Amino acid sequence: MIKVGIVGASGYTGEELARLILSHPEVELTVATSRQFAGRKISEVFPNLRGLADIVLEDAGPEEIIGRADLVFTAVPHQTAMDIVPKFLAAGCKVVDLSADFRINDAGVYEKWYQAHSAPEYLAQAVYGLPELYRDKIKKTSLVANPGCYPTSIILGAAPLIKAGLIDAATIIADSKSGTSGAGRAAQVGSLFCEVADGFRAYKVGEHRHTPEIEQELSILADREVTISFTPHLLPISRGILSTVYAKLRDGVDSAKVASTYEEFYRHEKFVRLCPVGTYPATQYVRGSNFCDIGFKVDPRTSRVVILSAIDNLVKGAAGQALQNMNLICGFAEDLGLNAVPLFP
Repeated sequence: MIKVGIVGASGYTGEELARLILSHPEVELTVATSRQFAGRKISEVFPNLRGLADIVLEDAGPEEIIGRADLVFTAVPHQTAMDIVPKFLAAGCKVVDLSADFRINDAGVYEKWYQAHSAPEYLAQAVYGLPELYRDKIKKTSLVANPGCYPTSIILGAAPLIKAGLIDAATIIADSKSGTSGAGRAAQVGSLFCEVADGFRAYKVGEHRHTPEIEQELSILADREVTISFTPHLLPISRGILSTVYAKLRDGVDSAKVASTYEEFYRHEKFVRLCPVGTYPATQYVRGSNFCDIGFKVDPRTSRVVILSAIDNLVKGAAGQALQNMNLICGFAEDLGLNAVPLFP
């Protein structure tokens, strides 16, 4: 049994972490922090946890957490994470960071899209936490940079074809749609019910901060610099992401070749489910689960492939993947605590 802490437990990701930890037989939640709700039980803030998780939220810094947790999930905004993660690592704690602070390998690229980085010396130590690509490295590190939700869906969808050289990486266009929980739990006008219901809109067109993260990982797969067009959209649903990725196929690549490439790449991956050819993923079929469902269509008229990828942004796109990474770091079975069947309807 290992002791874990959640720093930033009052957001949607923090709640999902707590919910998933409750189903993990080898983990005990020993500390959970929140400035806003300090002194209150987590089950008061999230009534779905009533009678299941009665830990009291604390306004605690790293010094008050060290010694009480073997591994810490830092579910805090970027910039906040880079200030506290080094303190946990120096004390011997393992960390799964859910912010963007350690996802970008190049500090200069990070600073272009975010702000100055106060702990760039830890970037080389951090491992990008996409188990399907970096499982062996994750097992050996003490710092995992948990991927963003949009990047998870796009990278998993495109990875097999880029790695095999079946598409022209310079032609990639990613069009993603997310539920409103992706914007976080803090009150914002743009995510109010009346602003979202009965509507559908794009946002941060050509400037979303997940762009360099996606390009970094696709570039590694392609073994060359990749630049993409990425447009996120907001759906009037609470959770889920559906990404549609378009790319030009190399000459001679047909549907059978694409299908066999996906099957070979993901044949041992429990959390990636390939849709039968001619059927496509949907957010309602992964809701509440750690699955990523992938489907595709080869369009012979345009010589393009259309890739569709669906995840729950709060599970495979955040807390579930963080738990998957924790399992790898701690030597547990990778799927431990993550075998929930998707909710439907």
